[in-house]
Amino acid sequence: MANAAIVILAGTEGHENAGRLVNGLEAAKEFAEADGDNVELIFDGAGTQWIPELEDEDNDYHELYQAVKSESAVCDYCAGAFGVEDAVADSGVVTLDDHDGHPSIRSLVDDDYEIITF
Repeated sequence: MANAAIVILAGTEGHENAGRLVNGLEAAKEFAEADGDNVELIFDGAGTQWIPELEDEDNDYHELYQAVKSESAVCDYCAGAFGVEDAVADSGVVTLDDHDGHPSIRSLVDDDYEIITF
């Protein structure tokens, strides 16, 4: 059994950031599909900008995102800082504000999660 926290930090600008997003979503999907594994997919920093993009059914990665949406969460502070708080609220994705408005990476480490960033 593996515990993994996939953190998407890549913003929406540029082909290389789209590649990071897709690799992160694919990694999360692989853990989600494995029996006994636990996965947390966290959109943090500029990565929060992906939520309105991925919610759009016309987005190339919408279906992949839908496959892992139930494992997803968004940094509450960063959603506000990057102007996507309304889109995040509309998406129904949980926001995290455990540590000064941000997700607590320490608590994930304390719970034996491997932190993987994209």
